[in-house]
Amino acid sequence: MALKQVSSNKCFEGFQKVFEHDSAELKCKMKFGIYLPPKAETGKCPVLYWLSGLTCTEQNFITKAGFQQAAAEHGIIVVAPDTSPRGCNIEGEEESWDFGTGAGFYVDATEDPWKTNYRMYSYIKDELPKLINANFPTDPERMSIFGHSMGGHGALILALKNPGKYKSVSAFAPICNPIQCQWGKKALGGYLGPDTSRWEAYDATQLVKAYTGPRLDILIDQGKDDQFLSAGQLLPDNFIAACTEQKIPVVFRLQQAGYDHSYFFIATFIKDHIKHHAKYLSA
Repeated sequence: MALKQVSSNKCFEGFQKVFEHDSAELKCKMKFGIYLPPKAETGKCPVLYWLSGLTCTEQNFITKAGFQQAAAEHGIIVVAPDTSPRGCNIEGEEESWDFGTGAGFYVDATEDPWKTNYRMYSYIKDELPKLINANFPTDPERMSIFGHSMGGHGALILALKNPGKYKSVSAFAPICNPIQCQWGKKALGGYLGPDTSRWEAYDATQLVKAYTGPRLDILIDQGKDDQFLSAGQLLPDNFIAACTEQKIPVVFRLQQAGYDHSYFFIATFIKDHIKHHAKYLSA
């Protein structure tokens, strides 16, 4: 599968690049950012996948999070894909910020007209890692995942639905219980149809109740003044309760007053997350 380099910038002795490719899964052109640490010039490196939130592209994380220095120090390749298919000419895909373009929710849609293109779950789980492993100096056995908001939801469900695939998982302000919040009800109802029992397959709080895979240490950072926390969109307490019941280790850090849902919050704690993953990705 041909990759077209869109940009390349030297950064902390490595390179922050952006590539474009034709996605077989999504049937459109997709972009992803990839940071190649200096270690990638001489050997294979583990890979950490970042999933962004609503309205984001591959650019938000690579330009705002400030993760590159920590990734360079730990020798980790970091991949940041887009959040949805683009330019599919589906009626209604541009109508709202929390559904359609920029809001793929990391599910495989089953409803018309979304099911042909909106297959972000399979894209992140299968197509993208195959592409990355075929074109970059990766160690396919060492892979982890993290994300923010809608992407935090994506990271959690991918780790929980695929036991052993990812060495570790973390999230910033994730949507923890989408079947119970307005964002989730809108997205899951639109992509998966009205049968709410089908939504549970993409809900981290439901998935953790049935998780029987290898030990998974979960790190979550949440800002105390996150407007979406107070609006009931994130519901971390439900996820923590389910983890506690299942004896699944989760470190939940409610960061002090003032921290919100923005990339300023992410940039403040990103080094902790890279370090968390480095523990599990080290050879």
